[in-house]
Amino acid sequence: MRAGELLGLLGPSGSGKTTLLRIIAGLDFPDRGRVLFGGDDATGLPVQQRAVGFVFQHYALFKHMSVADNIAYGLNARKRSDRPSRTEIRRRVGDLLDLIKLSGFGDRYPSQLSGGQRQRVALARALAVEPRVLLLDEPFGALDAQVRKDLRRWLREIHDRTGQTTIFVTHDQDEALELSDRVAVLDRGRLEQVGTPDEVQDNPASATVLKFLGDAVEIEAIAEGGQVRVDGRPVPSVVAPEGLIGPVKLYVRPWQIQLTEPAAAHLHGTVRASHRSQGRQRIEVDRGESRPLLVEDFDGERYAAGREVGLRIVGGYVFA
Repeated sequence: MRAGELLGLLGPSGSGKTTLLRIIAGLDFPDRGRVLFGGDDATGLPVQQRAVGFVFQHYALFKHMSVADNIAYGLNARKRSDRPSRTEIRRRVGDLLDLIKLSGFGDRYPSQLSGGQRQRVALARALAVEPRVLLLDEPFGALDAQVRKDLRRWLREIHDRTGQTTIFVTHDQDEALELSDRVAVLDRGRLEQVGTPDEVQDNPASATVLKFLGDAVEIEAIAEGGQVRVDGRPVPSVVAPEGLIGPVKLYVRPWQIQLTEPAAAHLHGTVRASHRSQGRQRIEVDRGESRPLLVEDFDGERYAAGREVGLRIVGGYVFA
């Protein structure tokens, strides 16, 4: 990680996201490898000495403590020699309440707050100890969709103001791509790719990354002479990896398929269903396989079920 960046750790359930976060925090220990904070080896340090802030999905606030006391907990729990003065703790709590836009809420208790407000308090508590690294484990997973969107924007604003080095775990692709400076994609304990949101979307390193970051269909194709062909026709904008010859899997996004006249088509099929979604039409085309092929169309024409259509592929991905 780069100092001061917000890294989104993205992957399906069971891919190792939370385990990796717990290893960084010192709650679990690796079988091999090291954890470095800057040039310091933290692998053997207990959690208390790592100066890490951790925000959990379900807040983990102390119900019997006020908002202010929850935020101050990490500071008050320090050894007397390391503990700031009461005046300094009050000042820091006040600054954090301002930062999370909950000024005047210090005397309330967690039960008197909404879910979104509780998550803000949990973040303030983690920031109070001025951590070297802030770890967020699916912090918005327990919230409804609109609150999640609002808190995503708010978290990005907080990060830009504080410059806090942050690792944010989620299995929500939109959340990771919207929030992160860079995204790390995990699958079954393996780091598949690290890059900016544009890099992982536009240039996925593997089929695993491609399929996890959105809808994609597999199409049988042939690689020859650097071209990729479907039903004998070359596919525009797709170059076969060097040395790859013979049958390959072509992975295609819904917007990389156009409905066209049969004579210009790579494939043919029958419309199974279609529906409108945010100004576009999503069309399911049956080609006699178990899964329909999904097409996104923006021309406004309605495609009724049962209509025969041609499909022209205008892009896609092939992996060695």
